[in-house]
Amino acid sequence: MSLPAWLQNEGAWIAMGVSVLFVVAALVMHRVVVKVLKQPTQMPELDAFPQPESQPHE
Repeated sequence: MSLPAWLQNEGAWIAMGVSVLFVVAALVMHRVVVKVLKQPTQMPELDAFPQPESQPHE
């Protein structure tokens, strides 16, 4: 049993390997982004960022 003509080229195997690498990287990045977005947000304390004193306009 021989491989199809398009798989007998070395460049085809390199292209498929790079494509698989990109798909795996995309899946890992997707999982990381979803994990970060599912984390509960921590609201900063309002006292942690004091508002500047408003000066009356003359």
